[in-house]
Amino acid sequence: MTTETADTNPSGPATPHAIVLVHGGFVDGSGWKGVYSLLKDDYSVRIVQNPTLSLEGDVAATKMIVGAQSEPVILVGHSYGGMVVTEAGNDPKVAGLVYIAAFTPDAGESVETLIADPPPGAPVPPILPPQDGFLFLDREKFHASFAGDLGAEEAAFMADSQVPWGVEALSGTISEPAWQNKPSWYLVATEDRMIPPQAQRSMSARAGSTVEEVAGSHSIYLSQPAAVAALIEKAASQVNSAAWSSR
Repeated sequence: MTTETADTNPSGPATPHAIVLVHGGFVDGSGWKGVYSLLKDDYSVRIVQNPTLSLEGDVAATKMIVGAQSEPVILVGHSYGGMVVTEAGNDPKVAGLVYIAAFTPDAGESVETLIADPPPGAPVPPILPPQDGFLFLDREKFHASFAGDLGAEEAAFMADSQVPWGVEALSGTISEPAWQNKPSWYLVATEDRMIPPQAQRSMSARAGSTVEEVAGSHSIYLSQPAAVAALIEKAASQVNSAAWSSR
């Protein structure tokens, strides 16, 4: 693993790549708009709209989008989306994985197992008791926990437009983590109050990811799209370079 500060994308061979973006729990794919806008002129960019009812269903939805691409895919996951890309990333079209403040599970792990033993002193996400098999975050605590570096109005809209997250999705386990066979990159959000930064560092180290750290909340993909897009571009470039040097 290497740890770096965010910087500009290094140049590499112009091998085309598709970028597939996978959202996490409580939100939908529209949050990727800023990242999409920064990448769309240079890459084919697609956004998965996961049902977030089960890990199996979300992996299937992601593989459907991956399978439709005509170019090698850089598969990007935020938060719970990291679970999805870890399993879906085994698709042969996937060339590399990018985790944005995301769960990075090993074989047999689930969201439930990863959050069962939080680091000492870590904030507890304000997840409400299940309602008919679905989870929501406490609206009054959403801003501070999920979107601390966004404006109050934007955070309030996110809190009021939450996507119900199926309890079943939290128990879905990984069969074979794609990061064991594919290169990966990880953006640690150092002010995250949903997935503790210590946990992000531990998971990314275990995966052997190339790591960058940026001061930002769990919503760093919204608050700092340039930093997120730069890491995705770096991943695409470094995959290009590795492919080029092996020819």
